[in-house]
Amino acid sequence: MSFRVAFFCLVVFALSGCGHSSATRTTATTVTRTVTTTSVTPAATTTTQAPPPPTTTSTQPAAPARTLLVGAVEDEAKFAPTDSAALADMNRARGAGFRAIAVTAFWQPPLRELRPIDRDALRRAARTALASGITPVVDIGQFGGDTPLTDTAQAQFASFAASVARLVPDVQHVVVGNEPNTNLFWRPQFDASGGDAAAASYERLLARSYDAIKAVAPSVEVIGGGLAARGADRPQGKRPTHSPTAFISDLGAAYRASGRTAPIMDAFSMHVYGETSRVPPTKAHPRSTTIGIADYDRLVTLVRDALGRTTPIVYGEYGVNTMVPPSERSAYTGEQVASKQPVDAATQARFYAQAIRLAACQPLVQMLLFFHVTDEPQLEHLQTGMYYADRRPKPGLAEVARAADRAAAGAVTCSR
Repeated sequence: MSFRVAFFCLVVFALSGCGHSSATRTTATTVTRTVTTTSVTPAATTTTQAPPPPTTTSTQPAAPARTLLVGAVEDEAKFAPTDSAALADMNRARGAGFRAIAVTAFWQPPLRELRPIDRDALRRAARTALASGITPVVDIGQFGGDTPLTDTAQAQFASFAASVARLVPDVQHVVVGNEPNTNLFWRPQFDASGGDAAAASYERLLARSYDAIKAVAPSVEVIGGGLAARGADRPQGKRPTHSPTAFISDLGAAYRASGRTAPIMDAFSMHVYGETSRVPPTKAHPRSTTIGIADYDRLVTLVRDALGRTTPIVYGEYGVNTMVPPSERSAYTGEQVASKQPVDAATQARFYAQAIRLAACQPLVQMLLFFHVTDEPQLEHLQTGMYYADRRPKPGLAEVARAADRAAAGAVTCSR
């Protein structure tokens, strides 16, 4: 199964319900007062101006502007046959305002290191990203059938994760795990008694991978979580999954029970897809276990309670499917899945710009990644990119690029 098809499965489940505030600068203010005094002399009355008081400088330094890195999850450059082709892919991403690109690396047992073909592909993607002014990120995961549960399998996975940092030194951000709260990527989700088996085993893998990565590349940011936005929390359900709310709590319980005091991640990733493409990112879920962009405060509290520390947030995936206009239909095959409820390109752009503004005003959020730069040509898959399958820009690209540029510059005006 190709990586793009793998992520298609992931997002279809997400979309069917299965993913800085702009600081107030403090400046010194000089107040000049004009005082008129009258001197009485035999000759005349004169008016003089009192000198201004000395200028005072605020003892509080100006706060730095909060910035947000906006990007996408996209494997195009990884699969490009040459550096020039990969560079063209990265430049197209940069044209959409994207400054981060996450590429995938899937582990299979008994691998302990990237295969040469995958190493070279990741190196090509990373160096062309940097050449385009883009930060490269690598998402490391596996499918449910390959879930590393034994000590041997977890040691293999951790070694594989460390090889990404060791063999692709241009990468300084690594995500460990992909939607471990879903059985598509982690099995089993529940134990025989109905307890959460996934969170405990994922916590062990995350701790082991964190230590392995830091041993070879201490400066690399290890991002954990990558959770799906929704889950059923039903052990006997047709598709066993955990809600992010339950999973984060259970992850924290496993972390505390381990007795470990060292971190298991440097940042926490959350996939924040709406229930369908017609749901805006501004929708909050105060009465459910779902977590979206508008549920930031609850997410921060959950992660802080679980890990015992304040942790930066990454929105690792967000996407809105668009309809394909007749003029672009020849670039696609098949038929769109009705359950995705695709929207027009203008609505996608509006939702993406809203998502950027929301995330830019959430102090702990450091990165927002959309799912794909370019649409997948199979209509059964994902049309969430900013370019159609023939690589022509969608009408809303300029709006999204402007919003991303403002977020990167710390120019988004926030109410809090």
